[in-house]
Amino acid sequence: MKNPRDIIKRPVITERTSDMMAEKKYVFEVELRANKTEIKQAIESIFKVKVTNVNTLRMPAKPKRYGRHAGYTSEWKKAIVSLSADSKELEFFETV
Repeated sequence: MKNPRDIIKRPVITERTSDMMAEKKYVFEVELRANKTEIKQAIESIFKVKVTNVNTLRMPAKPKRYGRHAGYTSEWKKAIVSLSADSKELEFFETV
């Protein structure tokens, strides 16, 4: 297995994801090639919680302009992780 900290890049914290935290759903940016099983194992090993479900989305690249220079943002992968009812809250998000 790969290093779990290489699979999970960062949490995605927005107003919408903050509302999802009440339902014990957390959103992370993950490695583009990671599958659901690897994501589940990485979250369980890093935070010591029980994961019930993992949903993934590939966020496409968007065109961006800066003055007359045009380019694209990077494509990235988002994972929505659902925790079991008896799992504790992630301490990473308690201060948000």
